[in-house]
Amino acid sequence: MKEKVSFSLAGRNPDVLTCIANLSNDEVFTPPEFANQMLDSLEVAWAAAHDGANIWASSAVKFLDPFTKSGVFLREITKRLVNGLEDEIPDRQARVDHVLTSQVYGIGITELTALLARRSLYCSKWANGLHSIATSFDTEQGNIWFERTEHTWVAGRCKFCNAAEGEYGRGGDLETHAYAFIHTDDIHAKTADLFGAKMKFDVIIGNPPYQMGAASGAVGEDDERTGRLRDVPIYQRFVEQAKRMEPRFLSMVTPSRWMSGGLGLNEFRSTMLTDRRLRTLVDHPLASEVFPGVEIKGGVSYFLWDAEHDGDAQVTLVRGDERSTHMRRLNEFDVFVREPLAVEILHKVRAAGEPSITTILSADKEFGWTSNFSGFHASQQTDDVPLFYNRSGKRLVGYINRDDVTKSAHLIDTWKTMIPSAGSGAATLPDVVLGKPFVAASPSVCTQTYLFFQIASRSEAESVQSYIATKFLRFLVSLRKITQHASPATYTWVPIQSWDRAWTDADLYAKYGLGENEIAHIEAMIRPMDLGDAKPDA
Repeated sequence: MKEKVSFSLAGRNPDVLTCIANLSNDEVFTPPEFANQMLDSLEVAWAAAHDGANIWASSAVKFLDPFTKSGVFLREITKRLVNGLEDEIPDRQARVDHVLTSQVYGIGITELTALLARRSLYCSKWANGLHSIATSFDTEQGNIWFERTEHTWVAGRCKFCNAAEGEYGRGGDLETHAYAFIHTDDIHAKTADLFGAKMKFDVIIGNPPYQMGAASGAVGEDDERTGRLRDVPIYQRFVEQAKRMEPRFLSMVTPSRWMSGGLGLNEFRSTMLTDRRLRTLVDHPLASEVFPGVEIKGGVSYFLWDAEHDGDAQVTLVRGDERSTHMRRLNEFDVFVREPLAVEILHKVRAAGEPSITTILSADKEFGWTSNFSGFHASQQTDDVPLFYNRSGKRLVGYINRDDVTKSAHLIDTWKTMIPSAGSGAATLPDVVLGKPFVAASPSVCTQTYLFFQIASRSEAESVQSYIATKFLRFLVSLRKITQHASPATYTWVPIQSWDRAWTDADLYAKYGLGENEIAHIEAMIRPMDLGDAKPDA
């Protein structure tokens, strides 16, 4: 038998895991620096819960990355354990073997990422290969498991992940993206089967896949004008499954959109915000600061869940070089408000006890037509009413027969202040938040491209328009609008006003008694809006 190569985890320059490209926005590789920030948080929490003990000096702690891609978490954990266990296991090779065979485990999400993870952890794509730094494995997989998993189809959908059979019922030549960790009714039995024994993991950590495309033909969640398929979030299923394994600590990277939005995430959001075991939440509104070159609307965050914690969470908001940390009760509202100063402003506004402006706001797709509806006339014919729509970013007007309006026909003959349902999705500041509103005379209708405020007269519609243009209103919308799409629910905290004037920020700041710091915060967060060209292009 050929002699194994000597062990080494240090001295690699550059770190290959800082150089590899992401597979997609759904399966994003975690930079080593960010993984180490999460491990630092874990280290602090472990010490606080164990009388100052060093987690990396314990030979009994077991770690699992149940959706390993590059293997960065397992590699960085191993480096820390190899250093921390020097006193307990002086022999370096024995120490490495113990860590790799008894403390760190992973489940690959694809065959490719499983090979990559083994290469990162064992320095060999095979755990028992010639160049592996482990000497005690009998199998090629070692403790990083991967086997092809199939979806379980029920009425055209996977019963575990809700993937569409038409999209993911593939042949053997393509990845199924049926992730083993969530495709089981009994995760304890599943992991026992994977690793050959009943497993109790102290720490579960990683960066799960974020979403799956659906072949339903639905319009994209974040940009209705593109006509792309709706992406279905899946990361919440990994979080829920990991909790079922009852670890002591759980830490995961997820998109931040769960905090106030996301398709089908209402129950998950409620569960997360009310879970008093959530110890730490670190939020990055601009995802590219964490994952260079990757755009994830609403940013990304990671949390640290502690099975024995019962209290408020330490919340850190990171924008560039600025970091702010506060102890927060996460479930003060039905969505999570990221900025503590914004909470103070919201309290003052809500204290007035005024009805929400949603009482005069249309529903999504009020007249029943999607954004790509084309069943209208280019020029006006007898009994036609104007129909406002959008094509390629242009606001346009078509015409449709009044009798063809079969949904919400009672709203045809109202003045309307129309507002695009898709606004800015940028995380850079200041943000404009919403598209420009315009006044539509009675009669009129629109596609799903627009929401509208129904009103009695032109002067009142213009008053509403001035209100939308204020930074005050758009700031309140921004607290619930974490992605590009501005649903009716994002206007929930906007109070209704009297429509007898042109509203200004000065009026509103005075009305709600905002202080200098609060005004400065709004001014810094929201960009001015010029209504000079707020009208359809044709």
